[in-house]
Amino acid sequence: MIIRTSMIAVALCALLTSSAMAQGEDDAYGPEAQDWELTLTGTGTNDRDFDNGSIGASRSFGYFLTESTEVVLRQSLNFSDSDTAGSNTIASTRLALDYHFNGERLYPFIGINFGGVYGDATEETFAAAPEIGFKWYGQPKTFIMLMGEYQFFFE
Repeated sequence: MIIRTSMIAVALCALLTSSAMAQGEDDAYGPEAQDWELTLTGTGTNDRDFDNGSIGASRSFGYFLTESTEVVLRQSLNFSDSDTAGSNTIASTRLALDYHFNGERLYPFIGINFGGVYGDATEETFAAAPEIGFKWYGQPKTFIMLMGEYQFFFE
């Protein structure tokens, strides 16, 4: 069994729901049952000579079964290029189940995910991971999220 860690950096995310179109001052912060969620994340690095760099993007689509329980489909794609290692692509597709603890604006969550990891720089395999994080709602349906997961790879 191979163990690998992964951390998703703080990302500005938009929560899309049918009620988001008609927000008022009395709207509660956070998710409601039957809300849809879309998150988008991007990252990039490079050295000062532009010889070694990487770029990555992630997205997820979620649906709240209840006010606290969310089913999420996550997709990530990362590309790196260096003088010594050449270019590599690593991607993953995972299905997650998260439980959110109700807060006023801060919603901690825990969950699990399962899916596949594939690409040039990795052996294609399945992976499972516990995950933990929080969402801070700046607006009733818009949040900033921090999440970490600890991936276990299957051989």
